Amino acid sequence: MAKSKTVVYAAFAGNAIIAVTKFIAASITGSSAMFSEGIHSVVDSLDQLLLLYGMKASERPPDRQHPFGYSAEIYFWAFVVAILIFAVGAGLSFYEGYAQIVSPHPIANVGVSYAILIAALVIEAAAWYIAFRAIQHQRQETGSKASFIRSVRQSKDPAIFTVLLEDSAACTGLVIALIGVYVADTYNMPIFDGLASIAIGFLLALVAIFLAYETKALLIGESAGQHVVDGIRNAIRANSAIIRCHELNTMHLGPSHVIVSIVAEFEDRLTTPDIEKSIAELEADIQRQFPAVKTIAVEPATGAS
Repeated sequence: MAKSKTVVYAAFAGNAIIAVTKFIAASITGSSAMFSEGIHSVVDSLDQLLLLYGMKASERPPDRQHPFGYSAEIYFWAFVVAILIFAVGAGLSFYEGYAQIVSPHPIANVGVSYAILIAALVIEAAAWYIAFRAIQHQRQETGSKASFIRSVRQSKDPAIFTVLLEDSAACTGLVIALIGVYVADTYNMPIFDGLASIAIGFLLALVAIFLAYETKALLIGESAGQHVVDGIRNAIRANSAIIRCHELNTMHLGPSHVIVSIVAEFEDRLTTPDIEKSIAELEADIQRQFPAVKTIAVEPATGAS
């Protein structure tokens, strides 16, 4: 969780600074694409605040109404972030681009636009790299052999993959804005400034849809990663009191909160105290290997199960 917060804090600091400079530049130059990029940075900043709130809320301890705790709160707020990107970010970018196309006006002080956009691209790239390193660190910790894109999709930490996608969209959006401003100024065709704004809107809409899809899967309940499932199966096989595992189910309640349900067949010769001791050893073994596994339910089964 600490690494996730570092990623989000870095992204928030960068976006907050960039948002102010973009709006100043938009007011000086009258660029529609620059204004859309300002909106983009404001939305990203709000998103990071929501993610930070979600991470804080998810750390609350279990209580009577929520016996498994509040870990899933981060998934809810990540879903809200996706809605915010789509409704506010994409919606306002579409509107601003449409207004520029319907009533085009030339860009003034274009040098200011170039300076701000290039500086913003450098800052966004730095924030993207921090999120990229966090994903790479997760891959190393889990020993994942999956591709980078697949690792992002398999990640159970929405804070990291949301920031990574937002920063990827931000860098792409800045390149689009640079192209739009350049074409509009060089060829005296301000309509391209509006088209760039609409393209940024489409980009934000795609990111929002992807985030909503991935976060919905986490809200519904996704199983633990394959390396965790395989590790639990190995721990079960290593337990000499267990003949076979009839059923193994896992689910992420949060990035660092996994619940496990096991139906296992024990040796017939074992007494109830022996089975209880074996279950305790199995639980300790699993949690030693995978600290994110907070809850384990082991149900003894008969040979006929």
